[in-house]
Amino acid sequence: MYQETPAQRKKPNTKTTTVETKTTPPEIAYTVSMSKPWTHLLEVEMRLKWAQMPDRAEISMPVWTPGSYLVREYARHVESFQAADAGGINLNWRKTDKNTWQIDTNAAKEIVVKYNVYANELSVRTNELNADHAFFTPAALLMYPNGQLKAASTVRINPYKDWSIATGLPKVEGQTSVFRAESYDVLYDSPFEVGNFHDIYFTVEGKQHRFVIEGEGNFDLNRIARDTAKIVEEAYKIFGELPYNDYTFILNLRGGGGLEHLNSTALQWNRFGFSGDRYTNFMTLVAHEYFHCFNVKRIRPDALGPFDYDKENYTKLLWVAEGGTAYYESVLVERAGIISANEFLDGKAGQIQALQETPGRFETSLEEASFDAWIKYYRADENAVNNQISYYDKGELVNFLLDVEIRSSSKGAKSLDDVLRYLYSEFYKKGRNYTPEDYQKAAETMAGRSLDDFFSKYVRGRSEIDYDAILNGIGLTVKNNRGRENAYLGATLRQEGERLTISAVPKGTPAYEQGLNTGDQIIAVDGIRANQNFLQSYLGEKKVGERVRLTVFRFDELREIEIVLGGRARPAYRIEALESPTDEQKTIYRNYLGADLQ
Repeated sequence: MYQETPAQRKKPNTKTTTVETKTTPPEIAYTVSMSKPWTHLLEVEMRLKWAQMPDRAEISMPVWTPGSYLVREYARHVESFQAADAGGINLNWRKTDKNTWQIDTNAAKEIVVKYNVYANELSVRTNELNADHAFFTPAALLMYPNGQLKAASTVRINPYKDWSIATGLPKVEGQTSVFRAESYDVLYDSPFEVGNFHDIYFTVEGKQHRFVIEGEGNFDLNRIARDTAKIVEEAYKIFGELPYNDYTFILNLRGGGGLEHLNSTALQWNRFGFSGDRYTNFMTLVAHEYFHCFNVKRIRPDALGPFDYDKENYTKLLWVAEGGTAYYESVLVERAGIISANEFLDGKAGQIQALQETPGRFETSLEEASFDAWIKYYRADENAVNNQISYYDKGELVNFLLDVEIRSSSKGAKSLDDVLRYLYSEFYKKGRNYTPEDYQKAAETMAGRSLDDFFSKYVRGRSEIDYDAILNGIGLTVKNNRGRENAYLGATLRQEGERLTISAVPKGTPAYEQGLNTGDQIIAVDGIRANQNFLQSYLGEKKVGERVRLTVFRFDELREIEIVLGGRARPAYRIEALESPTDEQKTIYRNYLGADLQ
């Protein structure tokens, strides 16, 4: 119950989330219940007991979760907050800011806080509770006492009916539904799945792995386990160890995406997405999130841990943390035999094409994209194509090229694997995070020469990438098989029912230069009613330089805009072998991709 006097409202905010107190940490125990799952309310009890109880206790809800670089304001889902002592006597409390509750302890020996969290959003970074299951990430559910992020805690799960529990947290000895976290960085890194899920266990290098799947679909659990084991084995070959006691894969069969954790991952995929190329794409997602247990969770960029859960944690290294992991997702599935060397290169050629069609590559560098992830990446708007690049996509491509550069410079003696091994041993093993300068230095050490030109152009700068200057070193070249030039408008279109709307206008296109806007609804072209298929067919019959008259609604006003069509030859990038590669280039290529250059 909320009890606060006017005098108490004037008390200053004394929140201290970024400073760890030196007092004895409290005993912290959570209980998470789900008595009425159809209400979508997760019921949380938090018990706090200090050796010397402070006059006031402050507890906060994180505003974000590591791995997803956006302030998400998890406190907005909290309701029915109350605080009492162990005897049930209510304690006065007040909110001091958007995600902090301050409690007058009244010399109580123990504080009992209860609240509910509305959980009806299934993503890898949020919570969902319904009649089928519960999935929750502790950063979006469990509050922490300010100044005590290093404190240990236990979490008791009271499942609905006979639901089972899956999480990466270890069980408290002798308990079936009580788990222990040694710190909040561990607790917030351990999602839970509770329900009647499918699961399978398998062992790699003496370590137990568990794959948990919630939902029904066309998956083959045994096949997934076999292929996942191959991916884990390839990662083991890079680092020589698996840095956990056990590992849990949690997959929900709705949506798509993943989020990495210390010894687990949360995944989402379409329930019927386990055949053909879709299965390959799924295993690539598994490889990406699994590889994060090395790259990010242990090889940590400067600002990514220990974390401040109350505000943004800025780094210029997401192009390594995410882009580098995106590169190794394809490396692992290629080495595991899930895709071929040619398919691996075809994927990189597709990324080259996507980057070359992004005007934003001249506006934003990889370091800038990494630093601004908090305000841009998860909030892309219609102009993003013009002023942004993805630190995932360009980051993957640049890490690929950096690997090739190291291999060719060292005549095949070193690779990006060696860079990661160095960071693993010299930084993770010694309890240090690495900086942008550390990453470049490690790469230069393996290459045996300065790579400042590479980093200044392609990481810190916005230069057009000279692909052949790098790929020739291992006997490859980029071919741009341009077709004939066709007339084009250049706007990105979206058909929703009968509405044909412009969703983006890339720079340099006829649409951009001649006045079309995002949000314009195209009604007709040259007086003929338009839909997406008709417009594309109609423009396909036109010649470069011809004019078309578009009738559009803009802000509910009817307008006519005349456009002179531009010309574009759709490039089709391919990565192919040089006509006469040297023996050294052939050897480096073979050692890289395990296949002959052809």
